[in-house]
Amino acid sequence: MTGFHLSGNVREPGSPREPEHFYHVSISFDRCKITSVSCSCDNRDLFYCAHVVALSLYRIRHAYQVELRLPISETLSQMNRDQLQKFVQYLISAHHTEVLPTAQRLADEVLLLGSEINLMHGAPDPTAGASIEDANCWHLDEEQIQEQVKQLLSNGGYYGASQQLHSMFSKVREMLRMRDSNGARMLILMTQQFLQDPRLALWRQQGAGMTDKCRQLWDELGALWVCIILSPHCKPEERAGWLQLLATWDKLDVCPLEEGNYSFDGPSLQPSAAPSPGPRQGEAEVTATRSRHTVFGRALQAGALHWKDAHLQRILASDSPSPSLTGSTGGDKPDFDPQGRPLWLGEPFPTACARVDTLRAHGYPHKALRLAGAIVNTLRLQQRHQLEIYKQQKKELLQKGITCITNTEGWMGHPLDPIGCLCRALLEACRLEEETLSLYPDSGTEKRKALYQHVPVPGSPGESYLALALEVALLGLGQQRPLPEGLYAQDKVVRNEEQLLALLEDVDLDDRLVQVLRKQAGLQLEGGPFSGFGEVLFRESVPMHTCARYLFSALLPHDPDLAYRLALRAMRLPVLETAFPAGDPRPNPLDSIVSSRFPRWFILGHLETRQCELASTMLTAAKGDAKWLHVVLVSIQQNIHSPALLFKLAQDACKTATPASTPPDTTLLGIALELGLQVMRMTLNTMTWRRREMVRWLVSCATEIGPQALMNIMQNWYSLFTPVEAATIVAVTGTAHATLLRLQLDTPQQEELWTCARTLALQCAMKDPQNCTLPALTLCEKSHAAFEAAYQIVLDAAAGGLGHAQLFTVARYMEHRGLPLRAYKLATLALAQLSIAFNQDSHPALNDVLWACSLSHSLGRHELSAIVPLIIRSIHCAPMLSDILRRWTLSAPGLGPLGARRATKPLGTDRAPLCQLLDAAVTAYITTSHSRLTHISPRHYGDFIEFLGKARETFLLAPDGHLQFTQFLENIKQTYKGKKKLMLLVRERFG
Repeated sequence: MTGFHLSGNVREPGSPREPEHFYHVSISFDRCKITSVSCSCDNRDLFYCAHVVALSLYRIRHAYQVELRLPISETLSQMNRDQLQKFVQYLISAHHTEVLPTAQRLADEVLLLGSEINLMHGAPDPTAGASIEDANCWHLDEEQIQEQVKQLLSNGGYYGASQQLHSMFSKVREMLRMRDSNGARMLILMTQQFLQDPRLALWRQQGAGMTDKCRQLWDELGALWVCIILSPHCKPEERAGWLQLLATWDKLDVCPLEEGNYSFDGPSLQPSAAPSPGPRQGEAEVTATRSRHTVFGRALQAGALHWKDAHLQRILASDSPSPSLTGSTGGDKPDFDPQGRPLWLGEPFPTACARVDTLRAHGYPHKALRLAGAIVNTLRLQQRHQLEIYKQQKKELLQKGITCITNTEGWMGHPLDPIGCLCRALLEACRLEEETLSLYPDSGTEKRKALYQHVPVPGSPGESYLALALEVALLGLGQQRPLPEGLYAQDKVVRNEEQLLALLEDVDLDDRLVQVLRKQAGLQLEGGPFSGFGEVLFRESVPMHTCARYLFSALLPHDPDLAYRLALRAMRLPVLETAFPAGDPRPNPLDSIVSSRFPRWFILGHLETRQCELASTMLTAAKGDAKWLHVVLVSIQQNIHSPALLFKLAQDACKTATPASTPPDTTLLGIALELGLQVMRMTLNTMTWRRREMVRWLVSCATEIGPQALMNIMQNWYSLFTPVEAATIVAVTGTAHATLLRLQLDTPQQEELWTCARTLALQCAMKDPQNCTLPALTLCEKSHAAFEAAYQIVLDAAAGGLGHAQLFTVARYMEHRGLPLRAYKLATLALAQLSIAFNQDSHPALNDVLWACSLSHSLGRHELSAIVPLIIRSIHCAPMLSDILRRWTLSAPGLGPLGARRATKPLGTDRAPLCQLLDAAVTAYITTSHSRLTHISPRHYGDFIEFLGKARETFLLAPDGHLQFTQFLENIKQTYKGKKKLMLLVRERFG
């Protein structure tokens, strides 16, 4: 070790596959700080490599084994000329390839009388350390930091990159806490790289917002700059330099703007605040246009703040400052509350909390706690005054139905995160153990639950920092506040609430904390326009569902009545309650509310889900308590407007009510059914793929309750289901074998249920015969009277809307049931509605027509004779007619398995009724031929010749068929003699 320079060789042990390595390490230090390092390993990282750490620890642990030498300049001063010459020559000889050019250059300058090196006294000595005036700071590899941040930003889409950048911010905070000036240097380097991110310009050109992960990084960057600018110990020139940098960055076009409509000059903390009437319910809030504010705006504003206020210094200097001649307890701006506890008034609450965060960040935890205590005292005093003011105006406000908003901006989701800063400062003082801070935390490591204990607040008997943290969190979460503008700002509100509640979940509630919960819950319920749990809500207030769910679960074991009152009050979602003026039709409940009715409420779907979770929590907790179950049901029906969420609630309630090992809770089952019925009514006139699932579940739920519930939904099907749903799902599932087994009904009860289902089926068939006649017939098979009634409905509907396809389907069903005459009757009704043109060879009804013809042929000559006129009237397609004709000539009528009469031989085409069908087929071929020849193209000549071949086969079925076909061909040749090529083909094929 020479002067202030330590060097050494570090051996890295080898492994079976790798040999051992030696690394040369050099370390310079000054006033207990390492100012520069070098290592032959060439590892580049934010931290010192393992070899630098090893050498440093060796020097610390074995100080007496490391020989201490004077700085090299002192050694040189002891040498004479010959010794100096020998020293220099040996040095050059040992490193001639490295230092010879430098040695020659320096020698030339020394020999030149007027050179700069000869005008200076003495010479530099790297081992002698810096002078007292020189700045000293820990070694920081600036180039490596810039490269690493650039690389991580380029991988911004990956979770690991975002986590590492957050860890680098944590490193900055660690440096600030250690009073390391590199903290600001590192943040400057990171900020420069952030501003050089090429995505910023791209997002600006496209008019698109940055990703959430990137926005969160910028938020943290801005908050860190506030901490640095507000530093209580920095030099004025340092702050001026930082502010100049921030002002330059602030003017850049690519500098991101602050999200949300938060003001920069918000209301200051005051001992009281009177509510100002806001817009009436249903009126929109008009937001004033604000100037451009970037993420650095808060830090620039912090440049005007200072720590010189006498009362502020008094708060920071003592755990229990007391009123004196200079500190008052009254007036417009008192310094102490009536109990003599310090207050901090006169600046916005987020700014006051930023001071607390700054003190923590810069290593002043006790001062941060003192200021946090004064802010909590101020919030308490303000809350008491607000309650007094509201009590005086309560009657008037409730009578007028005026909503008031006294908090123009919320504390949750605020860019400075005031509630989070205050809570973390207070909770930190109560931690039982410190968890190690890792720059790159292992995602696989299980997070340990934090443990807290009560730590007394000095000067406030009976108070603890843990209780204060809980109180502050509830004040922030319960604040009535408008939803901010912008998707990210709204997401941030939700995220901050969840992060704060996650902190509270780690706190084990004892009697002292339960008392805080009960007190704050009561104050919130009575808080009027100041509280999100108050009786009157501003239309666009942030809902309290998430906070209420935590409070409900925490209070339920200790004060159930208060827990339910609070949760029921929080079920409101006023933006939905006031969105539909009187007389306006309510929109389709399955439409996208976010995009149509509420373009500013980007997170409405998320808020509705949280509302549903609160309701589900209450339903589960109220199991077995009929009183609260019905109260919760009424609240759900009044406040939840999403059918999908109501259906989920119904499913959850049914599942909770029917555990596997204990008897079902009939009251909760009834509520599940009631919610399901509400969903059915809401979605009756909408098309959704989930309707079938909903209907099946409702039948299942009614089955769990009993046969009467099942029959009730069958009897009231008209207001709940479509005819198709009622006939194909409700009636069928309700009478299925599994359902009957589940209900364990005796024979009379089963018959009663069947009768109800048949009545439903008949009603559905009358309402929608096109889709419900076949299901109705199927359900009524076991009752002759009901089956006859269903059959009559089919006959009546045939004349008024029941199409041929449905009639053929029912006819085939009748044949399958062994009722061929009824099948024949329905088939003739279907044929009467049918019309198949000459060119419809592949008509969808082709198979049905052939089946009807086969049925009539099997019944006998009489039925066949009766259907022939219908065939001739309905079918004009020649190939189809000839196909039917051939099928009928293959066997005698009435020989099929259903035939009632038997003939001795097949029918001939020269006698009725087949002669009429043959004439119709011949006529159809002649008509079709002329129609096709009118617009025929050469590429279709071959098809036409084949068509004539089939026509000849049909002509030849007649006694004079050959003559008729010859005359037909001659007519074609004369009429279309201009089509010479085609006529040539005709002659070649037919002569």
